[in-house]
Amino acid sequence: RSEDGTEFDNSYDRGEPFTVQLGGGQVIKGWDQGLVGAKTGGQYQLDIPADLAYGDQGAGETIKPGDALTFVVDVRMVLHPSSADDQPDVDAPKSTGATEVATKDLVEGDGSEIVEGENVYLELIAFRGDTGEQVDTSWGKDGPWLLQLTEGQTLAGLVQGIPGMKVGGRRQIIIPAADAFGSDGSQDGKIPANVDLVVVIDAVYAY
Repeated sequence: RSEDGTEFDNSYDRGEPFTVQLGGGQVIKGWDQGLVGAKTGGQYQLDIPADLAYGDQGAGETIKPGDALTFVVDVRMVLHPSSADDQPDVDAPKSTGATEVATKDLVEGDGSEIVEGENVYLELIAFRGDTGEQVDTSWGKDGPWLLQLTEGQTLAGLVQGIPGMKVGGRRQIIIPAADAFGSDGSQDGKIPANVDLVVVIDAVYAY
C-alpha cells in the first residue's frame, strides 16, 4: 500500500512470474495503463491511485477502500499476439502407426534449453498424421499458448518432444496416437481415434 508501505503480495517469493494480459480487463486499470510500453528486462514502479486500483471497494483485509497502491515490476518477457500471416509455411510429414516420439529441429533456437517440468509459451500448428491436414493453430489468436511440461498436464508426446529444444527455435514433433489422443480421439473430433499427431512448435519463452 502506498500510504504505509504494507506489503500485500510478492510473486518473487512464489518463485514464478505473474502473467498478465493488458487491455483485457484481467488486471486493475493502473496496470493496463502503467505497463504500456514496458520492455523485456525493464524494472518499473507503478504508483496507482485508488480510482485505478480497487476504488471504494478495497480488496481483502489488507487493501482498504480508497487505498493507493505501489508495485515494483520486473518484466521478464513481453509476448505479443501473432497474426495469421505470421504462421510459418511448413510441410508436415504424414505419419501412421508411429511407435515413439520423433523430433526434428527446423530452426535452432539461441535461447535457454527447455527442460521437462518447465512452463513454456509457444506457437503451435497441429496436423493429422494420416492425412497431413492442419487441424489447429495458435497463430493469429490471443497470443502464445502456455503449456506445463509435466505428465498429466498436457499430452505425453509434448512432454517428451519439447524438452531439449531451445527458446527461439522451431521443432517438428511426430507423436504416436498412444501419446496423443489415443483410442478416444480428440474431444473436438479433429483427431480420430488411434491417429498420430504431428505438431510444429515455435518456443517463445520458458520458465
